[in-house]
Amino acid sequence: MSLAGLLAYLVETPELRLLTVTFGVSTSCLAWSATWYAERSSAARLEARTLAWSIGLIASSVAKFANYSNNPIWPIMHAENGGWNGLGFAVAFAAVVRSTRRVTHNRGGHEISNGPSRSPVLAGLGLGGLFFGLHSLLSDSSTMILWVWEGFPVRGPIAANGVLTLLAMGVGMLHYLVLQERATSWISFGFLVVGAFLVTSFSHWTGYLGAICLSLELISMSPPLIASAVRHGPLAFGLGFFVYNILVLAHVWVVAYAFVPGGPLMREHTDWVMTAMVVLIGAGVAVAPKPTSSAKAPRRPKSNSSNRLKSYYVYILCLLELMAISISYLRFPTNDYVPYHKDDKVITAGIWTVHFSLDNNMWSSERRMRDLIKELEIDVIGLLETDLQRIIMGNRDTTQFLAEDLGMYVDAGPGPNKHTWGAALLSKFPILNSTHHLLPSPVGELAPAIHATLDAYGEQVDVVVFHSGQEEDPEDRRQQSEYLAKLMRDSPRPLILLSYLVIKPQEGNYNTYVGEKSGMKDIDHTDWDRWCEYILYKGIKRLGYARVSRSTITDTELQVGKFVVGQPEGSEEQISEEQVAEGLRFPAIFKGEGRRGHAYHVFNEPRYFN
Repeated sequence: MSLAGLLAYLVETPELRLLTVTFGVSTSCLAWSATWYAERSSAARLEARTLAWSIGLIASSVAKFANYSNNPIWPIMHAENGGWNGLGFAVAFAAVVRSTRRVTHNRGGHEISNGPSRSPVLAGLGLGGLFFGLHSLLSDSSTMILWVWEGFPVRGPIAANGVLTLLAMGVGMLHYLVLQERATSWISFGFLVVGAFLVTSFSHWTGYLGAICLSLELISMSPPLIASAVRHGPLAFGLGFFVYNILVLAHVWVVAYAFVPGGPLMREHTDWVMTAMVVLIGAGVAVAPKPTSSAKAPRRPKSNSSNRLKSYYVYILCLLELMAISISYLRFPTNDYVPYHKDDKVITAGIWTVHFSLDNNMWSSERRMRDLIKELEIDVIGLLETDLQRIIMGNRDTTQFLAEDLGMYVDAGPGPNKHTWGAALLSKFPILNSTHHLLPSPVGELAPAIHATLDAYGEQVDVVVFHSGQEEDPEDRRQQSEYLAKLMRDSPRPLILLSYLVIKPQEGNYNTYVGEKSGMKDIDHTDWDRWCEYILYKGIKRLGYARVSRSTITDTELQVGKFVVGQPEGSEEQISEEQVAEGLRFPAIFKGEGRRGHAYHVFNEPRYFN
């Protein structure tokens, strides 16, 4: 029954698919808990089960590394968007059949001390902290990389460096296999504490050093902390899963505080969540069973089958790590990207709110997004609602696939630990410098912005990607408009704003974003039918403007503007398409009915300006 979740992709209706996944996850949790507890009389078999589970996590992370942070057997995947669901189910079914064979030997490994259990509560707390740490930080190799990323120039790891996280996880497993007595020592716990502090408090390579420590210690502690829960009985497992769920809610509430009761208490407190995780794991370490090697409790001799089984684990681990190294080599960016119309010195820029890369039918939407961006020949695009590095979003990163497939530089930020819903900038032009901003938000959600300087045909052009606050928080939006107006006014270079502003044209904060306070112009001040997305500019020639329907990819259209580098702003006079050189026009395939549900709408055609 636990395999039901792998077949959920066959259910087309999103609500029913979610229920199917819920059933599959629930039965999987019960199945693993029962499997571990059933081996309580055999240290060797319990160790084998926990090591297999840990290797499974590493294998899943390697699979996501190879597939740009999507697991190809997830229920949001299917054949059309790169899923390997059928193959995944076949392998899982064979593994279940193989793993449920009766095993008779009971030799090898460390005997767990026979003293009375000390505290099922502490064991359960440790298990909950462990599960949360593994799921929230190690289920994707790029999660903590985005925690420490601060923009260009590059001063820390990039997505292709996720192999270092995977290697650290592998070292953690070897640490357990070789030095079991130290896996739950207080020295190891100290390294865990240091790692959590570094990754929470620092950026760049210093912060990532903490991520490496966390990766190593969390994997190393997994077998003994699970064994501790087994030793302390079912109560430890029940409490562990309960605590895990509380932590999952907490790490979402730090950013979703505006939508949940009591949310403001958790506002912007990822540090509290990380501290709670570490303290809970410490509670588990305090009562974890320690392997004994003294004369009073000698270590049992290892059987040949136990030694052979551990050798298999090491071989599989080495194979996974070699795969990770190969994937990293293949995925390392080439940084030789070329804009679509370089001879015309044109920048085609777009803004799109992608709603966490799940389409209206709850399928992963990266490939559909890729197709539209490529066919519109977009050189620079701002994407909003892109922070997927939370458990509820699958710990994913849409920008990895888009950047590598489209051949674009990428800057994602502010990071998951900065408590926003995310923004990203993808560019065919080199990003010389970029800065992440958290705009004033005294009441509502934090508003993210990226201010980047691009090398566009040898000239420096600034691009700002920005998501303002909600309609319900007018004071937030007023302060944000003043902050951004100053940021744009102070830039001495040509600038393009790709934004989500929540305003009516010509009213209220519009006059802060557009006009003397900011120095910016609206790409089309006659377009009255806007509320969310806006493109503004200064110091660069605006050539064209189009609005493209979303189909079922998201809930928001894609707006696109064309600009010519090295020319003055021009006038407000609209001209016909025939007056525009062919290389400067928008693609004709989206006229009329368009393609795949995407078409020029509102005006039913692009607009061009003199």
